Amino acid sequence: MNDVVQKFEPGQRVKVTQQIPQRDGDCWVNETVGTVERYEQKKTGSWYAHAKDDKLWLDRLTLTLDDGEIVVFNLDGYTKVEAAAEAE
Repeated sequence: MNDVVQKFEPGQRVKVTQQIPQRDGDCWVNETVGTVERYEQKKTGSWYAHAKDDKLWLDRLTLTLDDGEIVVFNLDGYTKVEAAAEAE
């Protein structure tokens, strides 16, 4: 399991913070709070030698937001996931 995701269970509220670094040194930051639906590793269509099925696999976290929207996050080293209560 990705180090970014501790063991969050379906139904738990979490805050996901993602950063996108920019060339000028700044970062775009996005914060989203929602309820965990699932965490999984899913393969992509990209080829990656010596990986399972010779495919690139990504860690994905699916949340349901308060308005019912479903969001799927691709997790990387710029992603922080924490319990929503700890984030407030």
